[in-house]
Amino acid sequence: MCGIAGTLNLTQPFGTPLPNLQAMLAMLTHRGPEEAGFYVDGAVGLAHARLSIVGLSNGLQPIPNEDGSIWAICNGEFFNYVELREALRARGHVFKTASDTEVLVHLYEEQGWAATRELNGQFAFALWDSTRGRLLLGRDRLGVRPLFYTVCNGQLLFASELKALLAGGIPRQLDRRALAQVFTTWSPLPGRTILEGVSEVLPGHILFATTGSPKLTSEQYWRLSFPALGELEQRSTEEYVAEIRTTLTDATRIRLRADVPVGAYLSGGLDSTLISSLAQAQLPHQLHTFSVAFHDPAFDERAYQYQVAKTLGTLHHVIECDADSIRATLPAVLWHTEVPLLRLTPVPMYLLSQLVHAHGLKVMLSGEGADEFFGGYDIFKETLVRRFWARNPGSRLRPLLLRRLYSHISDLQNISPALLQRFFGQGLTETDRPDYSHMLRWQNTSRARRLFAPDVTQALADYQVMDELAANLPAELMNWEPLARAQYLEITTFLSTYLLGSQGDRVGMAHAVECRHPFLDHRVVSLSNRIPARLKVRGLRGEKYVLRQAAQGLVPNEIIAREKQPYRAPIRSVFSGRPLPDYAQELLSERQLRATGIFAPEAVRLLLTKVQNSPALSEVDQMAFIGVLSTQMINSYFIEDWNAHAAARRRALPMTDVGAQVVGGEGNL
Repeated sequence: MCGIAGTLNLTQPFGTPLPNLQAMLAMLTHRGPEEAGFYVDGAVGLAHARLSIVGLSNGLQPIPNEDGSIWAICNGEFFNYVELREALRARGHVFKTASDTEVLVHLYEEQGWAATRELNGQFAFALWDSTRGRLLLGRDRLGVRPLFYTVCNGQLLFASELKALLAGGIPRQLDRRALAQVFTTWSPLPGRTILEGVSEVLPGHILFATTGSPKLTSEQYWRLSFPALGELEQRSTEEYVAEIRTTLTDATRIRLRADVPVGAYLSGGLDSTLISSLAQAQLPHQLHTFSVAFHDPAFDERAYQYQVAKTLGTLHHVIECDADSIRATLPAVLWHTEVPLLRLTPVPMYLLSQLVHAHGLKVMLSGEGADEFFGGYDIFKETLVRRFWARNPGSRLRPLLLRRLYSHISDLQNISPALLQRFFGQGLTETDRPDYSHMLRWQNTSRARRLFAPDVTQALADYQVMDELAANLPAELMNWEPLARAQYLEITTFLSTYLLGSQGDRVGMAHAVECRHPFLDHRVVSLSNRIPARLKVRGLRGEKYVLRQAAQGLVPNEIIAREKQPYRAPIRSVFSGRPLPDYAQELLSERQLRATGIFAPEAVRLLLTKVQNSPALSEVDQMAFIGVLSTQMINSYFIEDWNAHAAARRRALPMTDVGAQVVGGEGNL
C-alpha cells in the first residue's frame, strides 16, 4: 500500500519542465512513510511513497522490466501475484524483486493493457511504456484505491490524493456541480471530484495518455452487471451456500498474503465476524481484531464484539468514541477525505486505524461489501415494501411495514400514519424509474441545497444531478430484477464513492493502514450477482439470507440471528445543545460564510439555532449541518488557505535513510 504521483508532457514531450515531483510526493508520505522512489526521463515522471507489505527488502518502486523500457508504480495489492509470478517465470520472465507490482510489468509485456483482467486485487497503478511513449493509469474493478488526474499547461498530472495535484501547481476551485452531487447522493458521482477540472479514473477502467497528443482515451476492462430476468439461474440454496463458502474462503486466504501481520476489523455483525472466522481458521497464530465502541449506547455494539472475540479466540482491541473525540478529530479527517461529508461515520474509522497503527499493524481485513452484494441494507427492503404498497396505493396497512422496518429510527416511530404515507408515498407508483430505490433518499438529502447562496443556486439552475447519473446507467439495467437495480445504484454511488473512499481508504491510509475486502474479490462479486433476489432478501428481517446460511457453523448463532444494526456515528450529541468548537464558530461565522460565498448566511444562522437549541434535531438537519461545516473546511483547506495548510502538514520524504531510485537526468524532482 502506497501513494503514487506523476506527470506526463502531452503537447511538448521534452520541452516543458516537469512539476516538482518531490513536492507532490511530500503530500502523500502518510500513505507511504517508509521509502520514496522516482523515475524521470524528461517526458514522464513517476513518484512512489512506499508502505512495505510484500517484498520488504527489495520492493522499492518504480519497478522496470528486464530492459528498462517499461516502468510501473502501484498503490495497492495484486493478491494473486504468487500464481501469476510462477506462470510468468515458467514462460521465461526474470524477476528482480519479490514485489507483487513486478507481476504487472511482465504481464503487460505479454498482453498489453488487457493484462489488467488477470489481476485479482485492489489497486491504482501507473505504467510507462517508453517504446510507445504511452502512459497507462489503471484502477481496480470497484474503486477501492483512488487515482486522480488533471491536464494543466499541456501536462497530465496524476496522484493518489488531490493534495498532491495541488502541490503540483494546478488551479484551485471548487466544482459547484460536484457540490450539488454531494448534497444529493452524499458524494461526487463516479469520475468527478470536488475540484473543478480534476477527475478520477473510473473503477474498472484504464486511462491512456501519449506524448505529443493532448487526447486522453480510456478502456473499460470490467463492468458491474447482473443477469436479466429471463437468465436467472435455477440452483438450490445448498449449491449457492457451498460455492459461497469455497469462494469466500479463498478470497480471504489470498488476502492474508503479506510479509507483515494481518488483523481484522470486527463490528460484531455477521460480515466482519465471518471474515474474522475464516481468517483465524487459516492462521497459525491469534488474529488481532479491532473494534469501535461508542459512549452512546444507541450506537454501541461492544457486547457482540467481545462475544465474537471470545468465541474466535482473537486478541481484541477496542477504542471508545465519545462526542468530544469526534468533535476534536473532524478537522483532521476532512484533511484526508478531501470531500465534504454529510455524516460523521468516517471519524471513528479514522480513530480506529490510528489504534491499529499504534499496535504496529499495517494490514486489516474487513467485511465491507457484503451488504451491497448480498442484500443487507434497509434501503433494499424499503424498495420491496414500496413496490408491494404500489400494487395497492390506497392501503393503510402496507405503509406501516416501513415503521417496522425502521424500528431504530425514533423519528419514524413518533409521526402519524398520514405523515408516514406522505413521506414514503412520494413517487410511489413510478416503479419503472431506474432510480426508484434511491429517489426518496436523494430527494431528502437534496433539501439541504436550499442553504446554498443565491449565486450558487443560480449557477446550478440548469443542472440536474439525476440527469447526469441517468446518462451513465447501463442500458440493460431495467432488464434486471428490482433488487439488482437497487444494488447497482448502491454499489456505484455509495460503496465506491463513499464507503471505500471517505470511510475506507482515506481514513485508513491517514495512518498507513491498508484494508482488504474479501467480499470485493471479483469472484465473490460475480457469484453474488448471479444469486436471485429471493435468496438474498426474505421479508423485513430476512436480509442476506443465503449468506447467513453459508455462515452456519462458522459464526456464533447469536450473531447470525441478530437484527442488523447499521454502522452509524452520533451527530446530534456531538454538536447539539453545546457551544460550537472554535473551528466551527470561525468557519460558520457570517463573515466567513460571505467570504466563501457557497452558503446563504441567514439560512445557515437559522440552521445553527436549530442545532444548538433543538433536543430533537431531524436527520435532514443533522446532515445539512455537517455538510455546511465540512464544505467550509474543505474550502479552507484546499482553496482559500491551501498554502498555509500544505506547509504545516508537509512531511519530509524518507529518502535520506533508504535513498531514491532516479533514472534519467531531465525533468524536475
